[in-house]
Amino acid sequence: MPERRVRHALVELTLARVRELLREPEAVFWVFMFPVLMVGVLGVAFRSRPPEPLPVAVVEGAAASARFAALAADPDLLPRRMEAEAARQALRRGRVVLVVEAGEPPTYAYDPAQPESRAARLAVDAALQRAAGRTDAFTAGRRESSEPGTRYVDFLVPGLLGMNLMGTGMWGIAFSLVVARNGNLLKRLVAAPARKSHLLGAQILSRLLFLVPEAGVLLLFGWAVMDVPLRGSLALLALVSLLGAVSFAGLGLLTAARPRTIEGVSGIMNLVMVPMWIFSGIFFSTERFPDALQPFVQALPLTALNDALRGVMLEGASLAALAPELLLLAAWGAISFALAVRTFRWQ
Repeated sequence: MPERRVRHALVELTLARVRELLREPEAVFWVFMFPVLMVGVLGVAFRSRPPEPLPVAVVEGAAASARFAALAADPDLLPRRMEAEAARQALRRGRVVLVVEAGEPPTYAYDPAQPESRAARLAVDAALQRAAGRTDAFTAGRRESSEPGTRYVDFLVPGLLGMNLMGTGMWGIAFSLVVARNGNLLKRLVAAPARKSHLLGAQILSRLLFLVPEAGVLLLFGWAVMDVPLRGSLALLALVSLLGAVSFAGLGLLTAARPRTIEGVSGIMNLVMVPMWIFSGIFFSTERFPDALQPFVQALPLTALNDALRGVMLEGASLAALAPELLLLAAWGAISFALAVRTFRWQ
């Protein structure tokens, strides 16, 4: 009877992890379908369309009719005549972005922290000044840019890809290890010819096997349906995604190195991931945060991954241009894996 060939422990553990993932319909949904649904819904919500007129309120008074007529002539404004209290309430509830109060000259009530309110103040003031006899020195032309690469959906897709690489790399690995430890499955591997590095390496390898279909489905949907551009090298995009996946797989191993319960690892995972959800520029630019926070924001691995993905896809950046982001991702992955091997416990 021929002897059965025994495969390396790393190969066996990797194959076992792949089979485990394929037997979980929830994992398949969150890895492949959820990012596509997010791009579809948000892409429709922020699709290219003409800007809507800014709603403003004109408080009733002696000059209300003339002011309403002047503002109604501006296609960028949508004036409404209201009593003073109703106008203030509409401003508080966000139904209008500015209130033209009664009196001469008029007073503009608005929230300076809102870009729409500031834009409305400029447009309202210009319209009322023209109605009062001011003559513009010239009329500027308009050119609205909606080409691929400048739209919100183009900004969004790389951010969602980075978020997905983080989520599946950390949640998928950390939960499987903690469940196995809690069920004493890891304890049985102590007697097997498998080292800690084999087990943790198998987690990373099984994660990388799903990288191509995971990233490919989202990118293909964005390119075919949303016309999201890919201006850089496909090989460089694959390298960035690979480093991002390895980096977050290492973080996932580190967060699962010690906890024994799902509640424990969930708390650690949220502590690690929530700051990156907020600060790493998934849905809006990191430039919106104050300068004092920028060193912290730029040190986060998801910030580096999102910047690198957008650099390749939207700007056609080269490998040299992305070197700082790639080095940061590699450092996060290597340090996390080394610490995970050092601190990991079987039970």
